[in-house]
Amino acid sequence: MALLDWFLAPLDYPFMARALLASLMVGVVCSVLGTYVILQGMAFFGDALSHAILPGIVLAFLAGWPLAIGALLFGILAAVGIGLLSEREEIREDTAIGIVFAGSFALGVALLSTTGSYATDLAHILFGNVLGVSDGDLWLIFGLGLLVLGVIGALYKEFLVLAFDPTLAVVLRLPRTLLRYLQLILIAVTIVVSLQTVGVALMLAMLITPATTASLLTRRLPPMMLVSALIGAFSNLSGLYLSFYYNIASGPAMVLVATAVFLLVFLLEPKRGAVWRGWRKGKDG
Repeated sequence: MALLDWFLAPLDYPFMARALLASLMVGVVCSVLGTYVILQGMAFFGDALSHAILPGIVLAFLAGWPLAIGALLFGILAAVGIGLLSEREEIREDTAIGIVFAGSFALGVALLSTTGSYATDLAHILFGNVLGVSDGDLWLIFGLGLLVLGVIGALYKEFLVLAFDPTLAVVLRLPRTLLRYLQLILIAVTIVVSLQTVGVALMLAMLITPATTASLLTRRLPPMMLVSALIGAFSNLSGLYLSFYYNIASGPAMVLVATAVFLLVFLLEPKRGAVWRGWRKGKDG
């Protein structure tokens, strides 16, 4: 099969064309927002929030509503709840995250167990079903994705100060609490955008792996965002092609590609990679 045919053949199927577009948007949005997630040490929050939306998904499923509506409502509710709990001095943020994470996920599984197709529904929710993206889902993914990117662009300077120098944010009298809650809500919206592509279980990888890889290549935020978005888009599209040709689950395939890119950069990145450091250490020794 010619290389061009290899790339074009999946596009003969409308479901694959929709899946490719959805994967592209998810890869970009998650990776750009993920730079703030890793810079501010919010990876655990992202993982918790991706699981905390499960009750909303199940309730929307039982009510016959679009799953994204339930996920978005519960995601925002969980984000605000974690923020309110962590504002109390006697409750640390990681403790608040753990409480909301465990309680919400348990509620979601309990609700899901009342349905007749528990195992099948749970598998789709946990690991995504990007090949099932409809035209309506695609519009929703692009609409919410552009909203997230638009807010990041509009508040870039404020988020930059908050990420690198919280003390300066106080000096400049930035609304730290409002910006913090807005970041949490953006993570919730991004999780909803990514839900059908990689599911609840693999959502964290989409947020942190491309961004962490980019942080190994550059220390400046704008290039980091760009490199992260390119890695995220490449990983998702490559994973989807691997899924199509080798009959493996699409969500895990995307995550595995992103992980492979991270390992290559971690090992081979010039001057800072593990292999280079080992070689320099041996040479100097």
